[in-house]
Amino acid sequence: MSFSEAMKQIFTANNLSFLLDGLKVTMYISVISILLSVVFGTILALLRNNGPKPLKFLAIVYIEIVRNIPNLLWIYVIFIVAKMSSYPAGVVSFTIFTSAALAEIIRGGLNAVGTGQIEAATSQGFNSFQTLWLIVIPQALRSMLPSIISQFTTVIKDTSLLYSVIAIQDLTGKATILMGRYYNVIQVFILYATLALVYFVINFLMSSLSRYLSRNWKLQKA
Repeated sequence: MSFSEAMKQIFTANNLSFLLDGLKVTMYISVISILLSVVFGTILALLRNNGPKPLKFLAIVYIEIVRNIPNLLWIYVIFIVAKMSSYPAGVVSFTIFTSAALAEIIRGGLNAVGTGQIEAATSQGFNSFQTLWLIVIPQALRSMLPSIISQFTTVIKDTSLLYSVIAIQDLTGKATILMGRYYNVIQVFILYATLALVYFVINFLMSSLSRYLSRNWKLQKA
């Protein structure tokens, strides 16, 4: 079978629609997990930095335990032990893991803001919330944005684990199903290459956006 013939057999309207459905699932789980992780990660970072001692201790324990256990295990735990259905289990497991990682990134960014900035805001009559929201977070975001985007790309790539663990038909799952329908090496290679290209394009665009924003912020600061 020639390469062009294999391409025609792979890239049919039905196959492309099938893969697109998988991509929608991948992005749905990724986006929901990322949004929830940003919220919980920020709360964890603030608690670990300035929370009351009991809550600070709990935040530290949560972050350290979750970050040092593979995400794959959290998927198993949430799906099997918590007895959740596939889609909620996928979102919850990624939120648990990613929020812990983001908490450390956010905490590092907040700590990077000089105490002089905080003292200046206080001297101008800002309360703690105003200082955090208007002074600390905008400056911290510049330094931690690349790491946050990097974590987001990790989430998108790691959703490929979900098909093999809890049978969610994401992009990787749909491609794997298609591979079972073809036996020619060229056809399988085309599917693998397509899968890799889609992941690369999504994550490359996100990384490029991160670099663009960081560059512009640095120029504005200068």
